[in-house]
Amino acid sequence: VALPHGVVAMSNDIPGLVETSTNLAVVKSDASGVSLLMSSRSSVASALGWIRRKIRATAFLAGAKVAEHEGYPGWKPNLDSQVLGVVKRVHARVLGAEPHVAAVHAGLECGIIGEMAPGMDMISFGPQIEFPHSPAERVKVDSVGRFWEVLTETLKELAG
Repeated sequence: VALPHGVVAMSNDIPGLVETSTNLAVVKSDASGVSLLMSSRSSVASALGWIRRKIRATAFLAGAKVAEHEGYPGWKPNLDSQVLGVVKRVHARVLGAEPHVAAVHAGLECGIIGEMAPGMDMISFGPQIEFPHSPAERVKVDSVGRFWEVLTETLKELAG
C-alpha cells in the first residue's frame, strides 16, 4: 500500500501527457523471500530521482534491501524545436500533409543522447510501430518508405 503505483504527475507543458509514473512491475516469491520490481520513468530528471528516493525510503522503512538499475534518463520534448520545425515543413512538402506530432511517456534514446550532449536540439520519429516491446510488435510496412523519404529530405535541408 505504501509503494507508489501509477501516474505520479502530468506534464504542465503538454496537455494529457504523463510526466512521471511508477508501477509495481513484477512480484516474485520463493523460499528466500519476496522480490519486487518497480519500473519508474519521467521526462524530468529531478522527478525521476524523487520517485526513486520515495521507493527506497519505503523499502528502508519496511526493512527491505534495494538494488537499483539505471534505466532511461528523462527527456523533455521541445515543441518549439527548430529541428521539429524543419521536419514538419519537409513532411508537409514531401507527403502533402501535416505530420501528427505527439509526445509519449516512454524511455527513449533521446534521454541517453541528451545526457551526453546537453542542450542538443533533437526529436524522435520513425515509421508507424504497433505494440512496441511486446511479442505482437510490428511495423506498418508502407510507413517505412514514407519515413525514409522524410528523413532523407530533412537531412538534405539541415545540411544546407
